[in-house]
Amino acid sequence: MTPDLKVSFAGIEFKNPVIAASGTFAYGVEFEDVVHLNQLGGFVVKGLSREPMIGNPPPRLYETAAGMLNAIGLQNIGARAFVDEKLPKLREIKDIVVIANVFGYTREDYEHTIQILNEGEGIAAYELNVSCPNTQHGGIQFGSDPRCLDEVVATAKHFSQRPLIVKLSPNVTSIGQMAHVAQEAGADAVSLVNTFVAMAIDVETRKPRIANVTAGLSGPAIKPIAVRMVYEASQSVQIPIIGMGGISTAEDVIEFMLAGATAVQVGTANYWDPRATEKIVAELRDWCEHHQVTRLAELTGAMTL
Repeated sequence: MTPDLKVSFAGIEFKNPVIAASGTFAYGVEFEDVVHLNQLGGFVVKGLSREPMIGNPPPRLYETAAGMLNAIGLQNIGARAFVDEKLPKLREIKDIVVIANVFGYTREDYEHTIQILNEGEGIAAYELNVSCPNTQHGGIQFGSDPRCLDEVVATAKHFSQRPLIVKLSPNVTSIGQMAHVAQEAGADAVSLVNTFVAMAIDVETRKPRIANVTAGLSGPAIKPIAVRMVYEASQSVQIPIIGMGGISTAEDVIEFMLAGATAVQVGTANYWDPRATEKIVAELRDWCEHHQVTRLAELTGAMTL
């Protein structure tokens, strides 16, 4: 039998659990000649803010031994331009699930950004970025303080006309606690983990490799920690979890699902192979056939102790 790869959460059905992570596929339309977006479970657009942002100065990327440092600083065209210019083109691509990533420096920023996006047709859900470590203020502060997280999620939930996914920071003492706070404030799902605060120094020049000095570490290096955090979060909440952190193979997807994830996001792998997500979907189908798994969704939380 052909395995059933479908998963669903927050009332949204995905043809498979592989979602392209925010920041790796721009606004989607830029990649339609490279990747068949309708073969993926879905994709998350580049983070959107109330007003356009120019991001951090270069250098903003640096490859590490088992991953990547990035401090893009959430450069984006702004929510209004996305709704007016990008979203109509995305609607022309059939059978895709579009998730809009939302960022702000204040609760009011989140409120106004969501109100602008509410006007757009074709967005399935919002992913609330409360965990970016690459800006001078905002973002990570919300994601590392329980009271601030509660307030910003409750605000976003009040104004949102779509399901709300909260993207959590790993730079916290207890990921389970933060996931629970997000759930109680109204989140329909949580996604984790965002990047770890890190840095690298050029020993010849004695200068930071990244202009912002610190940056977010992603890629295979963080995967075991991310899997552990997905497992811990799954013990604290009843809402679905989207796992991410160093995923590059079908086996990585299965590992996150066994730990408790309903779906996953693939980020850094797209930088070394823009078609990585499509390949992972194909590998997943083969894996299920080989292991006689008829319904992939049944693997969520199925780790045995």
